[in-house]
Amino acid sequence: MRFSSVLVALSAVGSTLAQQTYTNPVLWYDLADLDVFRKGNQYYYSASTMSFSPGAPILRSGDLVDWEFIGHSVPRLDFHDTAYDLANGKQAYVRGIWASSMQYREYDDTFYWIGCVDFKTTYIYKAKDPAGDWSKVGEIGTCYYDCGMLFDGQNIYVAYGNTKISVAQLNNDFTQKSTTQVYSSSIYIEGSHMKKINNKYYIFVTQPASNEYVLKSDSGPLGPYQFKLFTKAPASGIQGSGNPHQGSVVDTPNGDWYYLSFVDAYPGGRSPALAPFVFDAQGWPSLKQANGFAIANPYPVPAVPVKSITGTDAFTGPKLGPQWEWNHNPDASSFSFASGGGLVLKTSSVTKDLYHAKNTLTHRILGPDSTATIALDISKMSSGDQAGLALFRDNSAYIAVRNNAVILQRDLTLGAGWNTLSTGRTETSASLPQGTKTVYLRLHADIRPAGTHQGTFSWSTDGKTFKNLGTPYTMNTTYYFFIGYRFGIFNFAENNLGGSVTVKSFDLALGAK
Repeated sequence: MRFSSVLVALSAVGSTLAQQTYTNPVLWYDLADLDVFRKGNQYYYSASTMSFSPGAPILRSGDLVDWEFIGHSVPRLDFHDTAYDLANGKQAYVRGIWASSMQYREYDDTFYWIGCVDFKTTYIYKAKDPAGDWSKVGEIGTCYYDCGMLFDGQNIYVAYGNTKISVAQLNNDFTQKSTTQVYSSSIYIEGSHMKKINNKYYIFVTQPASNEYVLKSDSGPLGPYQFKLFTKAPASGIQGSGNPHQGSVVDTPNGDWYYLSFVDAYPGGRSPALAPFVFDAQGWPSLKQANGFAIANPYPVPAVPVKSITGTDAFTGPKLGPQWEWNHNPDASSFSFASGGGLVLKTSSVTKDLYHAKNTLTHRILGPDSTATIALDISKMSSGDQAGLALFRDNSAYIAVRNNAVILQRDLTLGAGWNTLSTGRTETSASLPQGTKTVYLRLHADIRPAGTHQGTFSWSTDGKTFKNLGTPYTMNTTYYFFIGYRFGIFNFAENNLGGSVTVKSFDLALGAK
């Protein structure tokens, strides 16, 4: 984020361009397991998404600090398992897209994404335009766990594994040609990022949430590799957070180098942190300053403005913005765009369990704290339907309209195997005036690691005067679910399908409203 001593209210998303310094996180969103690279003057960023669909979001930046969503590499989780569709009583929470790699191949002017799913199959997707349509290239029956892809002329290499690091060489059709173990570590390492810099080959790895290491070969992509500490448990500058780790390295057109990592900052998730680094005479990298993540640094290049993160989405179509992801693969027959604007959500599941409700639409929570407000047309709801706004994670709470009342449901819980342990309890409710057609539901969430971790819920019938509902809900800060808390918009039926709501707008604002 840009640093400003004046515009305090904007400090999480940017301030004046003239300041030309930034502090971490550069974007207070849950965007973990990242891969980043430069094509010309543009930088591209890919992240993990687990069961959320579409998967592997793509962000673009002109300066490495200010980012905007432009698309997804995996348009649908086509992984040969109906659990990704929330079908047949199955779910895929915490499965799906983990650490993966996206890179640009100059040889055929194409962007590629590669990632292992469910520890057994590696999938490859491609696109000519990263903001356009992506298609599946193929599958490899080997898990390239936590992989990093390198295009070296016409050659294709993929570094992968944990503790034992291997490098696979692929054919031009992205089938496996060979694979070679290049290093065995005495400590646990993972998160490979493979680079070729000044004719040396590097594999950057992490000792999770602790130290960062690098493998270096002066002989070729298959080694032999030497192993050395890159940075020792650096501070992030975010109070209460973990250490920056498992990052990717990228250069500027001027030849300066930066390490973009992520920071465990629950309950909001894992957010990107940026610091400059340098190479010594032997080609070993180290942070330019030991506390480089925790201080204000100059912009890598002059700031390039991007579209505002905050504001109102009126769902004008013809498709959702790239900042949105469903809880699993959506049922496309149960959502559409209204002619005058608004997202129509038909009930797609008969259930009492939010975790098994299809077509729950999620949006990352903006840190350090932010407020989401939805305007909901409820005129076509059926008896027993629930439609509302959730704090969505393995422990959840939500505010919803049900049977002409606004309810607060809390303590929804996923247990072993990420199966539902509890569908929660209704803490309180408030009757709606007879004939109400539009309800405004609001949720404020403080996701600072050292903050309150609380979500507060309120509602209104005019969009101006809001009434609090129930007591604040405290979000958990464990990492096991990996994905941080999200805002979730949902509509499910307890009795019969047939009802619908129209989400007329979604407004995101920094801070409380």
